[in-house]
Amino acid sequence: AAPPGPPIYVDLAYLPGSWSARTVDEEFFRRIRSLCYVVSGDDHLKEGVLRSLLDALLAGKHQWGTDIQVTLIPTFDSLVMHEWYQETHDRQQELGITVLGSNSTVAMQDETFPACKVEF
Repeated sequence: AAPPGPPIYVDLAYLPGSWSARTVDEEFFRRIRSLCYVVSGDDHLKEGVLRSLLDALLAGKHQWGTDIQVTLIPTFDSLVMHEWYQETHDRQQELGITVLGSNSTVAMQDETFPACKVEF
């Protein structure tokens, strides 16, 4: 458990992947308040905890009591993410959460990959 204290405000926070993703709960989002959260780590371990992580974002953001817009940036495609997005879309709008989806592709050297641009 984290010691009591004020929230920490940041512009960008990467959410941990693999086994560490299990440590991201409602308290994490209540304490670490970011303008953008990056959900990375396209692996089977994260897929297993992804829904609880996304639900924790909703619950934690609800406790902020401020009108701060938050952007969620997934770096991989996931059925769990799609289902969560559809099922909680109204709640996301109420809380000021935007989920970035990107169909953009960047070509560098001999490689192409999906990407999105985030400006502060």
